[in-house]
Amino acid sequence: MSNGQVQTYHGIADLEAAIGQEIGPTEWFTVDQSRINGFADDTEDHQWIHIDPERAASGPFGTTVAHGFLTLSLVPYFSSQLRSVEGARMAINYGLDRVRFPTPVPVGSRLRARATLISLDKVGEGAVQLVNRVTVEVEGSAKPACVADMVSRLYFAEP
Repeated sequence: MSNGQVQTYHGIADLEAAIGQEIGPTEWFTVDQSRINGFADDTEDHQWIHIDPERAASGPFGTTVAHGFLTLSLVPYFSSQLRSVEGARMAINYGLDRVRFPTPVPVGSRLRARATLISLDKVGEGAVQLVNRVTVEVEGSAKPACVADMVSRLYFAEP
């Protein structure tokens, strides 16, 4: 799939056919200090490696870095740029199976994501559970910033 295009699926059969196929990447997204500070305020995580540029300059990363959970919180945003499913009346985030943060995200970094549909299970009449492995890349880094197996449920039929 080319950069910046949403892959559209037309129901469960299309999704089943897409298992194992990588889509993406998304467009780049810049993580600035304002976003990091806002996330710190929202989560009450004010550790100096995130919000104190002066102290962080002499710290282990040479600058402030985004919270791992800030990067993780961008996964739904990136996912919406990658995949659209027609005919679903509702979609919910059901949880995460596995999350890793292999490399930090220095302030000013640009991120983008790719996704691979790992599994699809029917969980009721007209409902499926998907596991998408979303890999968030940091521009210029050999390692990803985040790899998350996101579990979602899609409901197609009226109850």
